[in-house]
Amino acid sequence: MKIHPLITTTDALKALCERLAKADFVCVDTEFMRENTYWPELCLVQVADTEEAAAIDPLAPGIDLSPLLDLLVDNEDVLKVFHAGGQDVEIVYNLTGKTPHPIFDTQIAMMAVSQSEQIGYSNLVESWLGITVDKGARFTDWSRRPLTERQIDYAIGDVTHLAKIFPKLLNRLKKTGRGVWLDIEMEKLADPANYRNDPSVAWQRIKAAGRNPAMLGRLKALAAWREAEAQDKNIPRGRIVRDETLADLASHPPKTQADLAKVRGLSSGWKDNEIGKRLMATLAAATPLPESELPLRTARGAPLGKEGALVADLLKLLLKIRSREIDVAARLLARSEDLELLAAGVRELPLLEGWRFGQFGKDALDLVEGKMAFAVVNGKLKMTHVDDVVEPVDPAEEE
Repeated sequence: MKIHPLITTTDALKALCERLAKADFVCVDTEFMRENTYWPELCLVQVADTEEAAAIDPLAPGIDLSPLLDLLVDNEDVLKVFHAGGQDVEIVYNLTGKTPHPIFDTQIAMMAVSQSEQIGYSNLVESWLGITVDKGARFTDWSRRPLTERQIDYAIGDVTHLAKIFPKLLNRLKKTGRGVWLDIEMEKLADPANYRNDPSVAWQRIKAAGRNPAMLGRLKALAAWREAEAQDKNIPRGRIVRDETLADLASHPPKTQADLAKVRGLSSGWKDNEIGKRLMATLAAATPLPESELPLRTARGAPLGKEGALVADLLKLLLKIRSREIDVAARLLARSEDLELLAAGVRELPLLEGWRFGQFGKDALDLVEGKMAFAVVNGKLKMTHVDDVVEPVDPAEEE
C-alpha cells in the first residue's frame, strides 16, 4: 500500500479524493481535540483504500476540505468504513450538516459476529491481524504543529489496518447471514438526527431521580440554558455547570441570586455576576414538564418493585444465554434498561421489533408471559418453552 506524505494543500487533497472516488470502500478516521472546547477541533483526517493511504492536515493554511467532505457525504458509490465512528461522524455533521453515507462501523459489526462488547481498535487489530498497535501517540496534542513522524505513522496505521480487516470481517458477516442486521444498524448510525445538537433534549442526558413535572421542567430549562452558554463561549458544558449541580438546582431552586453562593459546585461570584443573573432568569421562566415528555416510570433508576426486579433479572439471564448460543454481543440484542421496561409492562421497545424480535425479543416476551422456563442440560443453563403454565394451587383449596 502506498503511503503519501502529509497532505497540506487543496490540490493534493483533490487529486487524492478523485482517486478514492473510484474505490469500493474508504476507511476513515480522525484525530481531534475537545477537552477545552464545546465543538471538537478537527486536527487530522486519515483515509485509505486497498491501494493507498494518507493523512490530511485540516489546520494547514489555506487548505479547503471540500473535496474530502464531498467524497464522504455526497458520493453514494463509495462505502465509508469507520471503527467506533460516532464521534468521527459527528465532526463531519458539524462541518456539513450531513453524515457520511453509506457507512459501515467495524465495532458494531464485531458485535454481530462475536460476543465482543464494544471492542477497542487495538484489540480488533490484534485479533484479526496479529499486530500490536503502538499506543504511544494516542494521547498527544494533535493541534500542535508540526506533527511528528511518529504521530503521523500512528494515525495512518488506524486506516491501513482497517483496510485489511474490513474485507475479512465482511466475509465473516456474509457467512453468518447477518448482513441485514448490520444494514439496519448502519442506517441508524448515519441518521443525522443522532448528531443534531438540540438544547431542548439536553436534559435527558442528566441523571435525576423522580418524575416531578416542576423539577423536570426546571432541569429541561437549565440544561438548554447551559448548552447555549457553552456554545457561545465554545467551552465544555461541564465548565459552565456540572450535571450534578444542575440537577441539584432543579430539585432545590434558590430563591434569590445571592443564594447561588451557597450552591455546591458554583463559585461565590455567581451571587452577583451576569451568568448568575441569566441562570436565575432561566429558573424563573421554567414551566412544568408536560405529561407527554415525562420519562417512563422505570427510567432514570426508578424502582421496579421486588417482583418486577426479579423478572428483569430473569430477562438479563435469558439475554446472556441467547448471546452465548448465537455468538453475538448481548448489547446488540437488547439494552439493560429496555429489559427493565419490558418487565414493567412496556411493549414499544427496539427488542420487540425487526430482527431483534426473532433473535431474542419473542423469547423475552414469552418469558414475561410465563411461556419460557430455564433448565440445566449437560451442565449448561438452557432456556426452553413450556406447553402449559401450571397455576399454583392454594393449599386452602385442597382441604
